[in-house]
Amino acid sequence: MNLPKEVTIIEVGPRDGLQNIKEWIPTTAKINFIKNLKDAGIQEMELTSFVSPKWVPQMKDASEVISLSLDNNTRNIVLVPNARGISRLYETDCKNAAVFVGVSDSFNKKNINKTTEESMQELTPLIAKLKEKGYWIRACISTSFYCPYEGKVEVEKVVSLCKRFEELGVDELSVADTIGMANPKEVFELFSILKNTLVKLQITAHFHNTRGMALANVFAALQAGVDRFDTSAGGLGGCPFAPGASGNVATEDVVHMLNQIGIETGVDIDKIVHALNSMKEHIAKPFESSLYKLASLQ
Repeated sequence: MNLPKEVTIIEVGPRDGLQNIKEWIPTTAKINFIKNLKDAGIQEMELTSFVSPKWVPQMKDASEVISLSLDNNTRNIVLVPNARGISRLYETDCKNAAVFVGVSDSFNKKNINKTTEESMQELTPLIAKLKEKGYWIRACISTSFYCPYEGKVEVEKVVSLCKRFEELGVDELSVADTIGMANPKEVFELFSILKNTLVKLQITAHFHNTRGMALANVFAALQAGVDRFDTSAGGLGGCPFAPGASGNVATEDVVHMLNQIGIETGVDIDKIVHALNSMKEHIAKPFESSLYKLASLQ
């Protein structure tokens, strides 16, 4: 069985996990959540995003969250979807940027009102400028398996888009099953191709648990050689432009599975539960996590 000895967990809860929550979460609570997640051993994290507060009001305090959350021990990442977002990033001390593009034109148009090609044309000079300034860059590849509007996405289209980002010099690809429709066979096939083709890039897998397949897909990606995973504490998340998509795979559930098969993450599950407890009063919906439910019964 081809499994890595260690896995890196990229916590996306503070950004991807909170962006869909309608009730305003106080900035102090977000900052405390981030601190508690770092105390749990998280080494890489999406803090927030510079997006329009009209469309994603939960992220309107991004500048303050960044200024009060940066540290020298964590790779702190900020999502910047366009030139405006990147210009705002330049005003902060954060040096890690995430850009995103949907493989599917329909999804991309719903998300940012551009086709995939139009997004790439816009991002090309922006990425060049970021690299020139010494930024670390992750490219988030949405709808890498299925699109809520177009259905199954061709593997060739995913690989082609990923190659373009490699040519632009990004450091990491986060390849996402945005609506949680992928199965382990599809996951193993795509990530095997990407790992064998894009040998210079860090490849991260990003799964949603819409149909209860996320942990099985994590295991399939592990067997394909992936050793980096986006996860969200409590299974929080879901894309506002992907109807029906549930939250991300839960950090604590992934860490538990990895622990059980002898793979190190450096993440303390009890402290992840503590971080979630600190957010309970601010989040009305229950956490989508088996481990959290078990911990709550003890």
